[in-house]
Amino acid sequence: MRAVAAFNRAVRLVPPHIIYAAGFLHIAWLFWQGQTGGLGPEPINALERALGETGLKFIIAGLAVTPLLRLARVNLMRFRRALGLTAFLYISVHLLVWLVLDIGLWSEIWADIVKRPYITVGMAGFILLVPLAVTSTDGAMRRMGVAAWRRLHRLVYLAAVLGAVHFVMIGKTWALEPLVYLGAILTLLALRAGRLVSRGRGNAGDSRIRTDSFPG
Repeated sequence: MRAVAAFNRAVRLVPPHIIYAAGFLHIAWLFWQGQTGGLGPEPINALERALGETGLKFIIAGLAVTPLLRLARVNLMRFRRALGLTAFLYISVHLLVWLVLDIGLWSEIWADIVKRPYITVGMAGFILLVPLAVTSTDGAMRRMGVAAWRRLHRLVYLAAVLGAVHFVMIGKTWALEPLVYLGAILTLLALRAGRLVSRGRGNAGDSRIRTDSFPG
């Protein structure tokens, strides 16, 4: 426990904005790699995959923050918003690369979404993330009310599952890595569901709204 306490004290000295900076720098580096031949013979496909996969990793990291606090007392709560918004940044750029560099012809975009199930699933996941990013501020939470805000932001679990399924469907074979991501998300979802069930039992008959924590 002393090690955890020391870690938590050290983490408080790290500004959350460093996550945004690291994300922007990494994305710029990926584009530079693509321009200089560092992404192999199919740079656009490699760039799409790197951006999408990194975005999924950030989503998983954000979802893991609350279980880490509950189960291991590791407090990374101050980074959760930055993790979520950085995930949205990666996935947005992933989508833009597909739209501009891969498809190119806007007339074919809708046909591609309808024709390819993995794109349909991925697009659905992205659409779910948009309102979460827009309402990620404290002001949005106050305007919506804590209870409604929490219910909306639970959609991140569905978006994460869709993102992982999108990744699984891209592969022509059952690769291990996408399945690991999907398994991690389903595990985090199960932990969250168990928490909601136990909280519901514990709060039976109590209609007060808790405001001391965020969903996740």
